[in-house]
Amino acid sequence: MNLPNYEFLSAPLWLVTILHLVTLMLHFAAMNFLFGGLIIVIHAGLRKRWDDPTLLKFVRLFPAAMAATVTLGVAPLLFLQMTYPRPVYAAAIVSGWFWLGVIGAVIVAYYALYWSALRGERTGKVCLSGLLLALAGVVYVSFVYSSVFSMAERPALIQQLYAQDQSGRVLNPATGDYLLRWLHMVLGAVTVGGFFVGMLGRNEPVAYKTGKAYFVGGMALASVAGIAYLMSLQPILARLMQTRASWVLLVAILLSLGSLHFFFKKNFCASGTMLLVSMLGMVYTRHIVRLLRLGDQFRPDAYRIAPQWGPFALFLVCFVIMLALVAYMLRLFFGAKRAA
Repeated sequence: MNLPNYEFLSAPLWLVTILHLVTLMLHFAAMNFLFGGLIIVIHAGLRKRWDDPTLLKFVRLFPAAMAATVTLGVAPLLFLQMTYPRPVYAAAIVSGWFWLGVIGAVIVAYYALYWSALRGERTGKVCLSGLLLALAGVVYVSFVYSSVFSMAERPALIQQLYAQDQSGRVLNPATGDYLLRWLHMVLGAVTVGGFFVGMLGRNEPVAYKTGKAYFVGGMALASVAGIAYLMSLQPILARLMQTRASWVLLVAILLSLGSLHFFFKKNFCASGTMLLVSMLGMVYTRHIVRLLRLGDQFRPDAYRIAPQWGPFALFLVCFVIMLALVAYMLRLFFGAKRAA
């Protein structure tokens, strides 16, 4: 009996890649709002500034931001597994218990955010322990994902680790592959968090000044971490610079700097748009890095194409409806605050 061959792409690779990059960018936007916002609010709490109304707005938004982060993270994960099924699945098996722990960490963080938000509604202040618990969950998830997805780029390392230890309690020992990238991501989240603090507190001098400090400081530190990560890619750096990703990365950096200019002018629409597009450029560059690391060990373009347009059409319809609903809810939230 011949078993069916499930190793195929249900749409052209270019379409799957575009959808993967766009949905991953949206996931990062929500995640950065949550991750960076948590860091900023907790820092403000340690400085005894719980009564800042802008920070209370942030805390009320955290549960919704967590829901958006999880929901927007499903599609890019599925597209990643569709395109790189073997290395991603194998890497997740090697770190199986840490991978399964993501579920518990997300649940705990979700409840901790609701707990903090409800306390903020009742008392006007936020429970520091609840936010710290949520931050610990988010840090855990981001670190495990960085470890597993970077391990997926090294099939030989996966084979070696699985041969040595099949307990499922192994993280990627090649920390140089992902530690600087993870730090760059965290600092980028602080940058985005600073942008939203400044936007939400644009009419409150102290809040706007705080947001500006985190926006500028976070971007400066993220740039240093990004350059350090780029220099760590020595085995593939020359080839990376010969691809269009080098130009995309340059444009992304220029857009990030341009977003600062418009932020200082309080043109948050232009600043936020430039920041979002620059994030897409970073995501694309990371995609090219993955392809270069894998090389001939795993080639997504070698898969046969067997289109299944029905599921893709359903996904696109639901995706557009979801974006419209999110935009509507954000308009209701910020509109209500302006009216108040």
